[in-house]
Amino acid sequence: MIEDCDFLRPELIDDPHPYLHRLRREDPVHWSAVHRAWVLTRYDDVAAAFLDERLSSERTASLLPAEPTAEERELFDPIYRLLGNWMVFRDPPAHARLRRLARAAFGPRTVAGLRPSIESLVEERIAALERAGGGDFVSAFAYPLPSTVIATLLGVPQRDLDAFRGWSEDVVPLVFGAAGRAERRDRALRGLAALEALFRDLLERYRRDPADNLLTALARAEDQGEVLSADEVTATCVLLLFAGHETTAALLATGVLHLDRHAAERAKLAANPALAASAVEELLRFDGPTKTQVRLAREDLELRGRRIRAGQRLMLCQAAANRDPERFADPDRLDLARRENDHLGFGLGIHHCLGAPLARLEAEVAFAALPRRLPSLRVAAEHPEWQPNALNRSLKSLPVVLG
Repeated sequence: MIEDCDFLRPELIDDPHPYLHRLRREDPVHWSAVHRAWVLTRYDDVAAAFLDERLSSERTASLLPAEPTAEERELFDPIYRLLGNWMVFRDPPAHARLRRLARAAFGPRTVAGLRPSIESLVEERIAALERAGGGDFVSAFAYPLPSTVIATLLGVPQRDLDAFRGWSEDVVPLVFGAAGRAERRDRALRGLAALEALFRDLLERYRRDPADNLLTALARAEDQGEVLSADEVTATCVLLLFAGHETTAALLATGVLHLDRHAAERAKLAANPALAASAVEELLRFDGPTKTQVRLAREDLELRGRRIRAGQRLMLCQAAANRDPERFADPDRLDLARRENDHLGFGLGIHHCLGAPLARLEAEVAFAALPRRLPSLRVAAEHPEWQPNALNRSLKSLPVVLG
């Protein structure tokens, strides 16, 4: 019987794939006593679970004490008020309404219009790396690019970007199941409250003085006579700002790491920048920023002979599904020109990532430019340090040198 491992064990933080391979092969519907959840690792099971209406996304209660005191209820109020209104934590019909209204202000035309500014930002970040002769790719490139884009799109002033990044990092333990959760809980709640205060102030400002930004559009968004409440607008902005830079920054840094480790693939991309769109999809499949998403069983159900009880958690492991040999040929090989690549990096079904088009565009522009503009860029750490998170995969830092 395969051992039950904590996904926060250092060796699984560094490289979860050997263990995930064993789970997928030997125990694809694995009960983890450590995580108090069923871990699904085969592509077909994970894809089906994303579409299964018997599984619920409303899991903010799992972030709270089982029996909170009056003091704890007050302390955790931002979770009820903000994360409770995140569309990723809601089921239909509330989810459909929130997503429909947000999508009305976050459409393909808006995203496509951002390409020139994204290209300019990429060139600016590349020039900064050139002047410095390298540095930490995470702080010098991976974070500034998507955070600047999403903040500008929403209408967050540039002067607030540094504070936003700090608050967003503080919130990670609540959202991604990070190590040291008890010690970092209070800081995470303060970060969430600070983000809420920022967007409430901005919402009031843009209601008085509308501007050409997403926050104004969200405040005005209307569908079938319904509008978003102030709580819903604030929560949606925090979600978009948080999700719109954390996962994309992780994709950019992890992608550079794997291009460094796969010199032949990097050379292909440098010679053919048009390969960038395909490269983004392969990097999402090979080692994407989202390892796992969580669902709750609404009712008893059976999967591969295992009885899943109502109320139990399921971990839909995209990282394992995306390397399932039943779905992908030679899945442990990075192939930037891979043709059949229906990966689950952005999820599936009604909760498919709303910001996927923006993330794809940012990564495509970056990976088309980096190998061509910085052909001598190399990772300077043999074993880069990963963030100790159970649900997502991102690097703390990535030292790079030029030449």
